[in-house]
Amino acid sequence: MVWLRRTTHYLFIVVVAVNSTLLTINAGDYIFYTDWAWTSFVVFSISQSTMLVVGAIYYMLFTGVPGTATYYATIMTIYTWVAKGAWFALGYPYDFIAVPVWIPSAMLLDLTYWATRRNKHAAIIIGGTLVGLSLPIFNMINLLLVRDPQEMAFKYPRPTLPPYMTPIEPQVGKFYNSPVALGSGAGAVLSVPIAALGAKLNTWTYRWMA
Repeated sequence: MVWLRRTTHYLFIVVVAVNSTLLTINAGDYIFYTDWAWTSFVVFSISQSTMLVVGAIYYMLFTGVPGTATYYATIMTIYTWVAKGAWFALGYPYDFIAVPVWIPSAMLLDLTYWATRRNKHAAIIIGGTLVGLSLPIFNMINLLLVRDPQEMAFKYPRPTLPPYMTPIEPQVGKFYNSPVALGSGAGAVLSVPIAALGAKLNTWTYRWMA
Protein backbone atom coordinates (compact mmCIF):
# COMPACT_ATOMS: atom_id res chain seq x y z
CA MET A 1 0.00 0.00 0.00
CA VAL A 2 3.03 2.27 -0.32
CA TRP A 3 1.69 3.69 -3.60
CA LEU A 4 -1.60 4.61 -1.93
CA ARG A 5 0.12 6.39 0.93
CA ARG A 6 2.43 8.29 -1.43
CA THR A 7 -0.48 9.25 -3.70
CA THR A 8 -2.39 10.48 -0.66
CA HIS A 9 0.62 12.62 0.33
CA TYR A 10 0.77 14.30 -3.06
CA LEU A 11 -2.98 14.86 -3.24
CA PHE A 12 -2.74 16.40 0.22
CA ILE A 13 -0.08 18.78 -1.08
CA VAL A 14 -2.37 19.85 -3.93
CA VAL A 15 -5.24 20.55 -1.52
CA VAL A 16 -3.10 22.57 0.91
CA ALA A 17 -1.29 24.49 -1.85
CA VAL A 18 -4.64 25.48 -3.33
CA ASN A 19 -5.84 26.57 0.10
CA SER A 20 -2.62 28.55 0.65
CA THR A 21 -3.32 30.37 -2.59
CA LEU A 22 -6.90 31.00 -1.54
CA LEU A 23 -5.55 32.49 1.68
CA THR A 24 -3.25 34.71 -0.36
CA ILE A 25 -6.09 35.90 -2.57
CA ASN A 26 -8.69 36.32 0.17
CA ALA A 27 -6.26 38.15 2.44
CA GLY A 28 -5.77 40.60 -0.41
CA ASP A 29 -2.04 39.98 -0.54
CA TYR A 30 -1.52 39.56 -4.23
CA ILE A 31 -4.03 42.28 -5.08
CA PHE A 32 -2.34 44.35 -2.40
CA TYR A 33 0.97 43.53 -4.11
CA THR A 34 -0.21 44.98 -7.43
CA ASP A 35 -1.92 48.07 -6.02
CA TRP A 36 0.63 49.05 -3.44
CA ALA A 37 3.67 47.77 -5.30
CA TRP A 38 5.98 50.68 -4.68
CA THR A 39 4.79 51.66 -1.21
CA SER A 40 4.35 48.36 0.63
CA PHE A 41 6.54 45.94 -1.26
CA VAL A 42 8.35 45.01 1.96
CA VAL A 43 5.12 43.90 3.64
CA PHE A 44 4.28 41.72 0.67
CA SER A 45 7.79 40.25 0.51
CA ILE A 46 7.80 39.20 4.17
CA SER A 47 4.30 37.72 4.08
CA GLN A 48 4.91 35.75 0.90
CA SER A 49 8.39 34.52 1.88
CA THR A 50 7.13 33.14 5.18
CA MET A 51 3.92 31.69 3.71
CA LEU A 52 5.82 29.92 0.93
CA VAL A 53 8.59 28.52 3.11
CA VAL A 54 6.34 27.07 5.83
CA GLY A 55 4.24 25.07 3.37
CA ALA A 56 7.05 24.15 0.99
CA ILE A 57 9.43 22.83 3.65
CA TYR A 58 6.60 21.01 5.43
CA TYR A 59 5.76 18.99 2.35
CA MET A 60 9.34 18.61 1.18
CA LEU A 61 10.27 16.98 4.47
CA PHE A 62 6.97 15.11 4.59
CA THR A 63 7.71 13.34 1.31
CA GLY A 64 11.50 13.43 1.58
CA VAL A 65 11.66 14.16 -2.14
CA PRO A 66 13.67 17.16 -3.44
CA GLY A 67 11.39 18.90 -5.91
CA THR A 68 8.30 18.86 -3.69
CA ALA A 69 8.75 22.53 -2.77
CA THR A 70 8.78 23.49 -6.44
CA TYR A 71 5.71 21.31 -6.99
CA TYR A 72 3.97 23.14 -4.15
CA ALA A 73 4.88 26.59 -5.54
CA THR A 74 3.81 25.56 -9.05
CA ILE A 75 0.33 24.64 -7.84
CA MET A 76 0.05 28.01 -6.09
CA THR A 77 1.15 29.80 -9.27
CA ILE A 78 -1.27 27.92 -11.53
CA TYR A 79 -4.16 28.56 -9.19
CA THR A 80 -3.35 32.26 -8.96
CA TRP A 81 -3.18 32.49 -12.76
CA VAL A 82 -6.68 30.97 -12.79
CA ALA A 83 -7.78 33.80 -10.49
CA LYS A 84 -6.08 36.31 -12.79
CA GLY A 85 -8.01 34.79 -15.69
CA ALA A 86 -11.24 35.16 -13.73
CA TRP A 87 -10.64 38.91 -13.33
CA PHE A 88 -9.83 39.12 -17.05
CA ALA A 89 -13.07 37.27 -17.89
CA LEU A 90 -14.99 39.87 -15.89
CA GLY A 91 -13.74 42.56 -18.27
CA TYR A 92 -10.67 43.82 -16.45
CA PRO A 93 -7.41 44.28 -18.43
CA TYR A 94 -4.73 41.59 -18.54
CA ASP A 95 -2.36 43.67 -16.37
CA PHE A 96 -5.02 44.20 -13.70
CA ILE A 97 -3.37 41.54 -11.55
CA ALA A 98 0.36 40.80 -11.34
CA VAL A 99 0.89 37.18 -10.28
CA PRO A 100 3.61 36.79 -7.63
CA VAL A 101 6.71 34.71 -8.45
CA TRP A 102 7.11 31.81 -6.02
CA ILE A 103 8.68 29.05 -8.13
CA PRO A 104 12.37 30.19 -8.33
CA SER A 105 12.59 30.61 -4.55
CA ALA A 106 11.05 27.18 -4.01
CA MET A 107 13.59 25.73 -6.45
CA LEU A 108 16.40 27.15 -4.31
CA LEU A 109 14.89 25.42 -1.28
CA ASP A 110 14.73 22.13 -3.18
CA LEU A 111 18.29 22.58 -4.42
CA THR A 112 19.55 23.15 -0.88
CA TYR A 113 17.81 19.99 0.35
CA TRP A 114 19.22 17.97 -2.55
CA ALA A 115 22.76 19.41 -2.37
CA THR A 116 23.05 18.76 1.38
CA ARG A 117 21.90 15.15 0.94
CA ARG A 118 18.51 15.71 2.52
CA ASN A 119 19.82 17.48 5.59
CA LYS A 120 16.80 18.92 7.39
CA HIS A 121 18.73 21.53 9.35
CA ALA A 122 20.55 22.79 6.26
CA ALA A 123 17.18 23.08 4.49
CA ILE A 124 15.83 25.14 7.37
CA ILE A 125 18.79 27.49 7.77
CA ILE A 126 20.23 27.76 4.25
CA GLY A 127 17.02 27.10 2.32
CA GLY A 128 14.95 29.41 4.50
CA THR A 129 17.52 32.18 4.09
CA LEU A 130 17.63 31.74 0.31
CA VAL A 131 13.84 31.91 0.03
CA GLY A 132 13.70 35.11 2.08
CA LEU A 133 16.56 36.70 0.12
CA SER A 134 15.41 35.72 -3.37
CA LEU A 135 11.65 36.22 -3.35
CA PRO A 136 11.74 40.06 -3.23
CA ILE A 137 14.29 40.12 -6.06
CA PHE A 138 12.27 37.87 -8.35
CA ASN A 139 9.06 39.74 -7.58
CA MET A 140 10.59 43.15 -8.24
CA ILE A 141 11.81 41.89 -11.62
CA ASN A 142 8.28 40.63 -12.20
CA LEU A 143 6.80 44.04 -11.41
CA LEU A 144 9.24 45.83 -13.69
CA LEU A 145 7.98 43.70 -16.59
CA VAL A 146 4.36 44.68 -15.94
CA ARG A 147 2.79 47.87 -17.23
CA ASP A 148 2.78 50.52 -14.50
CA PRO A 149 0.92 48.87 -11.58
CA GLN A 150 0.07 52.24 -10.04
CA GLU A 151 -1.65 53.38 -13.24
CA MET A 152 -3.69 50.18 -13.30
CA ALA A 153 -4.57 50.57 -9.64
CA PHE A 154 -5.93 54.10 -10.03
CA LYS A 155 -7.69 53.46 -13.33
CA TYR A 156 -9.35 50.21 -12.23
CA PRO A 157 -9.94 50.30 -8.47
CA ARG A 158 -10.75 46.96 -6.83
CA PRO A 159 -14.46 46.66 -6.06
CA THR A 160 -13.71 44.48 -3.03
CA LEU A 161 -11.36 46.89 -1.27
CA PRO A 162 -12.67 49.21 1.46
CA PRO A 163 -11.97 52.95 1.00
CA TYR A 164 -9.04 53.00 3.41
CA MET A 165 -7.25 50.44 1.21
CA THR A 166 -7.38 52.68 -1.87
CA PRO A 167 -3.87 52.94 -3.33
CA ILE A 168 -1.92 56.10 -2.65
CA GLU A 169 0.89 57.73 -4.58
CA PRO A 170 4.25 56.28 -3.50
CA GLN A 171 6.39 58.43 -1.24
CA VAL A 172 9.76 57.43 -2.62
CA GLY A 173 12.51 57.71 -0.03
CA LYS A 174 10.11 58.74 2.73
CA PHE A 175 9.42 55.30 4.18
CA TYR A 176 12.42 53.38 2.88
CA ASN A 177 14.94 53.77 0.09
CA SER A 178 15.36 50.21 -1.10
CA PRO A 179 12.29 47.95 -0.84
CA VAL A 180 14.12 44.96 -2.32
CA ALA A 181 17.02 45.21 0.15
CA LEU A 182 14.74 45.71 3.14
CA GLY A 183 12.35 42.96 2.02
CA SER A 184 15.23 40.54 1.39
CA GLY A 185 16.88 41.30 4.71
CA ALA A 186 13.74 40.97 6.79
CA GLY A 187 12.57 37.97 4.78
CA ALA A 188 15.87 36.14 5.20
CA VAL A 189 15.73 36.59 8.98
CA LEU A 190 12.06 35.67 9.42
CA SER A 191 11.93 32.79 6.93
CA VAL A 192 14.37 30.67 8.96
CA PRO A 193 12.23 30.37 12.14
CA ILE A 194 9.12 29.93 9.99
CA ALA A 195 10.90 27.13 8.08
CA ALA A 196 11.73 25.55 11.44
CA LEU A 197 8.03 25.75 12.32
CA GLY A 198 7.17 23.97 9.07
CA ALA A 199 9.68 21.23 9.89
CA LYS A 200 8.21 20.87 13.38
CA LEU A 201 4.70 20.59 11.96
CA ASN A 202 6.02 17.75 9.81
CA THR A 203 7.22 15.93 12.92
CA TRP A 204 3.84 16.36 14.57
CA THR A 205 2.10 15.03 11.46
CA TYR A 206 4.20 11.87 11.47
CA ARG A 207 3.37 11.30 15.13
CA TRP A 208 -0.31 11.76 14.35
CA MET A 209 -0.11 9.24 11.49
CA ALA A 210 1.80 6.66 13.52
